[in-house]
Amino acid sequence: MAALIRKRFDEADETRPFEADKGRLDLVDLGGAQVGQGTFEPGWRWSEHVKPIAGTDSCMASHVGYCVSGRMHIVMDDGAEQDLGPGDVAVIEPGHDAWVLGDEPCVFLDWQGYADYAKR
Repeated sequence: MAALIRKRFDEADETRPFEADKGRLDLVDLGGAQVGQGTFEPGWRWSEHVKPIAGTDSCMASHVGYCVSGRMHIVMDDGAEQDLGPGDVAVIEPGHDAWVLGDEPCVFLDWQGYADYAKR
């Protein structure tokens, strides 16, 4: 029998808050594959609001995702930089910092890098 699974982020299997109430990660489990929706509030920065949880110098998650709304600036450890905005699909390799641009939350869906992201 084929699997048919439907989940909603507003009824996530797990929610992981970021430091200082600057957002959260909502995870759904689709039978062994996890999909995450990160909501990053204005003023959020990985090095301030997730680094204390991760305990690494930069984000070591590899992300494959889609920006639903808002804007985010990514800086790789090697100095490469990129802005993401609504409609952008991105691959972000390990070794980066990131922060929200502007006064609107950034919502980012990720099919790869959120399984252990901000996990306490």
